[in-house]
Amino acid sequence: MRSAGFRRSRTRRASAAALVTALALTALASCGTSSSGSGDDGGNSDSGSSDPTAPLDPKARVTLSIDCMPPAAKAAELREWNEDIKTFNAKYPNVRINGKSTPGQCLEPPRFTAMLKGKSQPDVFYAYFTDLQQVLDNDGAQDISAYVTEKTVPALKDIQPQVLDVARKDGKLYALPTSNYTMGLMINRKLFTEAGLNPDTPPATWEEVRAASKKIAALGKGVAGFGEYSAGNNGGWHFAATQYALGGDVVDASGKKAAFNDEKGRQVLRQLHDMRWEDDSMGKTQLLKWGDLQKQIASDKLGMFLAAPDDIAYMVQQLGAKYENFGLGPIPGAQGTLFGGNNYMIKKGSSPDKIKAAVAWLNFKNLTPGKGQFDWARTKADKLPVGLPQPNFFTGESKTQDDAARAANATMPVENFKAFMDNPVPGKAEPPKAQEIYKILDVAMSAVLTNKEADIDKLLATAEQQVNQVLANQ
Repeated sequence: MRSAGFRRSRTRRASAAALVTALALTALASCGTSSSGSGDDGGNSDSGSSDPTAPLDPKARVTLSIDCMPPAAKAAELREWNEDIKTFNAKYPNVRINGKSTPGQCLEPPRFTAMLKGKSQPDVFYAYFTDLQQVLDNDGAQDISAYVTEKTVPALKDIQPQVLDVARKDGKLYALPTSNYTMGLMINRKLFTEAGLNPDTPPATWEEVRAASKKIAALGKGVAGFGEYSAGNNGGWHFAATQYALGGDVVDASGKKAAFNDEKGRQVLRQLHDMRWEDDSMGKTQLLKWGDLQKQIASDKLGMFLAAPDDIAYMVQQLGAKYENFGLGPIPGAQGTLFGGNNYMIKKGSSPDKIKAAVAWLNFKNLTPGKGQFDWARTKADKLPVGLPQPNFFTGESKTQDDAARAANATMPVENFKAFMDNPVPGKAEPPKAQEIYKILDVAMSAVLTNKEADIDKLLATAEQQVNQVLANQ
């Protein structure tokens, strides 16, 4: 799965485990599966106004192909998808939605790239926050600025500005969000309690993290207080997250020069070095990548690590952990937090009525509190997880309404995430050339965690030089 920066790789791993059985049962799910009738993507008979500000005429005949429909093996999710089409068609009876269950297209970067180059994307296609430039380079997405207003998307004013900003280029809007995530501090509540710490107030500063890490590691029996990645681009990803939290940056405002070889960058590496070697609170095993820390904290061998909320669902559903064992607080430092997510784009060259129909569907399915993906009562009835603070892109009245419904239908103790929810941290998008930069920063992260004598100044200077070369070749 491709998502924002390394999030693309880590979510692909998390999703892949859940999809193995699904793919086997559905033979990779038929690429042309329609959830509302058979037929191809043609057959439109647009009869509405070409004025983008005018609402979709219910009489307009439109066929939309939309990817990332749940596969047959995900029975509850697929049932909800079909229910939503039926409800949508009650208002727009002439809009036909052809859902396409194409896991590879949603999970594998090479297929996504090939789709764009071949102009074979569906009318409404799933993308990730970091994909905008690639899509535009391939002339793949429609400018939908004029079509997205508070009339067509009533909750528009309540969507976090940064979530919409990542879908903009040169003042034009090219996508609408379906989900987002921000990084926070994941804790093992059981170990916090055993160490005499209050699990309802996770550490808010790196000094507090270090002190808590020592207390948790003192429990012995192979327990580590704090864990960190340093391989597979994961270390660089978390370097960026920590740098943002301290108020620093990875690349300067021009996008052409590294910005991490500073006091904040040194603090990121120094605090890890000291916890590893002076405190011995990070465990002996290093060079960890995504999946390793999840296994450790799920088995009560790790007290804390930086993570996004959906890690909790993965650990419960795939690793057999229990929801009540985890808590979530804001990222220590809280000056900023790395964020990412996914959205839907509309194929370049779509007719006005097709664009209007797509916006209407996306608004109903993904952007309306109490409806579609935010129908938490239905989600609970279908025995799916309710209560994670994700998606979490609403503000204002929409957030108040959604938070209340999420809590009322929770299948997990939402109070364990109160610190995270009550102390939102400004989201910051990933740097350009994120994966190449993360690979370079992996070297610095792995060095301080495996070599007590690591030269932090030299590591940052070398990484700066290499990142500048990458940025110069954009």
